[in-house]
Amino acid sequence: MQNLVLIPIGTVIQNVAGFLSLSLPEILNAPCKVLEKEVVFDPFYSSERKQYHSTEILRQLLPFAKDKEQHILGIIDEDLYIPILTFVFGEAQLGGRCALMSGHRLHQEFYGLPQDESLYLLRCEKEAVHELGHTLGLKHCSNFECVMRYSNSVADIDIKRNVFCPSCSEVLGIPSLW
Repeated sequence: MQNLVLIPIGTVIQNVAGFLSLSLPEILNAPCKVLEKEVVFDPFYSSERKQYHSTEILRQLLPFAKDKEQHILGIIDEDLYIPILTFVFGEAQLGGRCALMSGHRLHQEFYGLPQDESLYLLRCEKEAVHELGHTLGLKHCSNFECVMRYSNSVADIDIKRNVFCPSCSEVLGIPSLW
């Protein structure tokens, strides 16, 4: 990955994109910028589920990937799903160039707990790195602390670190930050 573009979608809190634009370059060893683009997502709302179909929103990001080395991360604060799962924190093209993450279930308030901005941003960072790791060809890792470990709950996200384990770093050919 030579560069990373973050695209806020909908009513996403702007500080998330700003925070990620500062933290992701160190973790992914790539420059990063925030790009304001109009991304249509309303047609992909399921009134039955009260969620948005992530795969369809992900498709809307494809035209923004200009060259082979540019990776796109859409950032949304709406609840996402794919038909076979109750919800997803995000979705990515395995070995592709586009990924999508949702902050909706990363807020403490979603679980009836007091707001915690620092924890929210850390969870967003982990989810962003995880989804972008998929675009780089990484599958889920068995290391409980690796950012590429599958997360079925926010507790799973909290256990993980925000970086790739030495094995995943080696696959990517980048220095381990472990």
